[in-house]
Amino acid sequence: MKTAGPCSGALRAPTTAVIILRQGYGRQVDRRYNAAFCALLCLFVVIPVSRADDLEARVVILANSRSPESVRLAEFYAEKRAVPAANIVALPLPEAESITWREFIDQVWQPVQDELYRRGWIEGTSSRLLDRLGRRRYAFMGNRISYLVVCRGVPLRIYNDPTLLEEKAGRTINPELNKNESAVDAELSLLAQGDYEISALLPNPLFNDDRPPTLDAGMVVKVTRLDGPSWESARHLVTSALEAERTGLLGRYYVDLKGPVPEGDQWLQETEKQLKELGFDGDTESTGATFDAAARFDAPVLYFGWYAGSLNGPFARAGFAFPPGAVALHIHSFSAPTLRSDSAAWCGPLVARGVAATVGNVFEPYLGFTHRPNLLLRALSQGKNFGDAVYYALPALSWQAVAIGDPLYRPFKVPLEEQGNSPYAVIRRANLLWRQNQKPAAVALLGSEQRDRPGLALGLELAKLAVAEHDPAAAVAAVGLAPALTAIRPEDWPLLREIAGVLAANGARPAALQVYASLARASAPTPGAQKALLVEARQTADAAGDLKLSLEFARQLTELESPPPPK
Repeated sequence: MKTAGPCSGALRAPTTAVIILRQGYGRQVDRRYNAAFCALLCLFVVIPVSRADDLEARVVILANSRSPESVRLAEFYAEKRAVPAANIVALPLPEAESITWREFIDQVWQPVQDELYRRGWIEGTSSRLLDRLGRRRYAFMGNRISYLVVCRGVPLRIYNDPTLLEEKAGRTINPELNKNESAVDAELSLLAQGDYEISALLPNPLFNDDRPPTLDAGMVVKVTRLDGPSWESARHLVTSALEAERTGLLGRYYVDLKGPVPEGDQWLQETEKQLKELGFDGDTESTGATFDAAARFDAPVLYFGWYAGSLNGPFARAGFAFPPGAVALHIHSFSAPTLRSDSAAWCGPLVARGVAATVGNVFEPYLGFTHRPNLLLRALSQGKNFGDAVYYALPALSWQAVAIGDPLYRPFKVPLEEQGNSPYAVIRRANLLWRQNQKPAAVALLGSEQRDRPGLALGLELAKLAVAEHDPAAAVAAVGLAPALTAIRPEDWPLLREIAGVLAANGARPAALQVYASLARASAPTPGAQKALLVEARQTADAAGDLKLSLEFARQLTELESPPPPK
């Protein structure tokens, strides 16, 4: 990930009877009207305010009519979210994921803009004039779109075209930003803003802004995408979100720190702090590597990390799947160059594994212009939906960002107190009690649930609290069911290894050895994890004076380290 500062440039100051919709970074939209028209504009421009009861009615769904599956996906989404079928816009669009600017303007931008104007979604006046790029000149005064949902089959990104770069005297653009490669969705965000220059980028007026929407902000079209390596994975973005809105966001957090730039770590540290304040249980990787393939990774409903080129670690385990409603992002310059692969980069593979919402970049964005994970989480945890949260967290438009997921999805729709007795909801409640210094109540809550509905996650959390209170007997009792387990699911293997360590450290070595023996017979996540387990197990057996088990673990370790016989 590279970093870049804003461009410098001499921008003409606004004068009487001139409305300038512009932001820095060397790009502006300069609209000039006479004074009388300005007065009329002020009277009649209405910035739509999104109300919860009409958001669905104002969702517009864009599909590629050349792809029957794209249209079916649009119809599926409309049915599931009660969006009027008339809101589906199906046009013959390019079928390639990556297209040129000429293809984008002629076959995507202009047909979509014209159709939205014809249907009254964007309001204003049209003309026959074209700008230098061949786009129709409109004078827009507002839009009624709550969200534009782009379906799989619509192109994803636009190649850089140096012949279209704008040169203006007195204006300079940082060389690294002097390009026009972009995400299709990032350009569609400006459908209601008329003509604008495509060199470099435009700041997002919705970014980190809690104020009522301004004129600029009201003209932004919020775009998210239902897309992925398969049509089924694209549909799952919707069904997963709906399920989480029924049950609540149930699971743990995982934060991966230590990327190449301190600024990114600051965002993720703030994200981790918020997650703890929300009561989530979780783990943080802070060594500079990503999470190890053998790390505990049960119920990863919230994941925020960086900086690897492609999905790896626990995500790459056979059979890995996200829980319903999972929100996950991995900061990387090229996290979404394609969404059609279940193994390349991050966004496509995350969707293939069942994530409900993610964000990424189609080309190099530079770190400062990526989605801020801390702001995304802040907005979501305040009850905002995904469509609003991604624009709250995004600094730049007409650039590289893409958001994948249902814009209406509200991960925090169900309050914690209404999430029932799911072990992860119970752990959240206990963690919040602990943070409020109500430690006996936290322990009592976990203890009661563990007696009534015993489980590994609950037991391990209760054991950790007991260790923090210097009560080894209670820690051992909390995970007392573990030695009796013989059938071990792959996702439980890391938990049981941690439980074995708790037992061994708190005076219950025989029980720990039972767990180690079961784990040694089960399939480990990686050969390295199996080796580390056997080393731990042998050390515990030696400390317990159990020579027989020590020798057995040593034998297995030798067998594991021995090279396979020649074929």
